[in-house]
Amino acid sequence: MPLITIIGAGPGLGLAIARAFGQKGFDVALVARDRSRVDALAAQLTAEGIQARGFTADVGAPDTIRNALRSIREALGPIDVLEFSPADRALESVDAVDVTMENLQPQIDFYLGGAIAAVGAVLPDMVAAGAGTVLVTTGGGALAPTPVRGNVNIAAAGLRNWTLNLHAALAEQGVYVAFVAITALIGGGRPDAEPAVIAQSYVRLHDEKRDAELHYVAYDG
Repeated sequence: MPLITIIGAGPGLGLAIARAFGQKGFDVALVARDRSRVDALAAQLTAEGIQARGFTADVGAPDTIRNALRSIREALGPIDVLEFSPADRALESVDAVDVTMENLQPQIDFYLGGAIAAVGAVLPDMVAAGAGTVLVTTGGGALAPTPVRGNVNIAAAGLRNWTLNLHAALAEQGVYVAFVAITALIGGGRPDAEPAVIAQSYVRLHDEKRDAELHYVAYDG
């Protein structure tokens, strides 16, 4: 069975992406800090007939991410799809005019540093196999100005830049990398902002392996 690993798995979009790929025959590895949460999500998927297992790691501690991905490979086999979409609401978000290196660096360490650790851990196997998919997710502020999240968006924009460069660098080696920016109140009531609907966009990106990025917009104002 092919395997998808979701970094930053939660009960909303992460679970929906896992379910969407699981329904296509993928096994699922869920990675987050909270053991009880990932085990509960894995149990929910297993009850639906999807082979799933939880693993713990902290995106802010790169060694734990690398260790978790090593454990996944040892337990479940090579990772065919890596989806990276963590969030840490404990990190301070500040307006663009209030950005300092002190409040910016934690955002860079978490989002960009976490992605570099996670993607770096799976790329060697993917390149050796000549196949694999990496999908990196942030909010829409990576593309569109949202001044109230000034420091977060600097990190997100840097992550987008690196992801697009990976897309170009790895295309001829059979590894597909894409960036997803989401401008939506996920699960907020709009039909096109429901996690299950958004998750189908991830499946299409993987199946088509064409676009370098997707800006998913489901927002009224």
